[in-house]
Amino acid sequence: MSRKRTRARRRALQALYQWQMTGQDLGEIERQFLEDEDMRDVELDYFRELLHQVPARLAELDGVLAPLLDRPIGQVDPVERAVLRIGVYELAHRLEVPYRVVINEAIELAKRFGSEHGHRYVNGILDKAARSLRAVEVEAAGR
Repeated sequence: MSRKRTRARRRALQALYQWQMTGQDLGEIERQFLEDEDMRDVELDYFRELLHQVPARLAELDGVLAPLLDRPIGQVDPVERAVLRIGVYELAHRLEVPYRVVINEAIELAKRFGSEHGHRYVNGILDKAARSLRAVEVEAAGR
């Protein structure tokens, strides 16, 4: 697993959180991150992909999440909401990333930035999402 990609997810989470909270233009957020944050060890293409593709596919991602959640998506903690959206995006559109890597990376983001038990919630939701989006892979892994 690439440290640069892990850092890209971390920065994308922070940028998407900012977007969710402010509604600020994504291009402006990207420019701000590139200028103000330490992006040396970040896979920039992956950061940009997550920053722009998660909002572009919001209806699709939230549609996958909605039946798995115990509350409306708008009531999910904003950090956990962003983590879940990134995770579902990766499960659906980055098939070269093993589903366990997607889930583990999301859990680590939730532990670092989310509420005290948020990582458990993220784990449970993304595990269910993986069973539908990556059924063959999950089945092959014997889970």
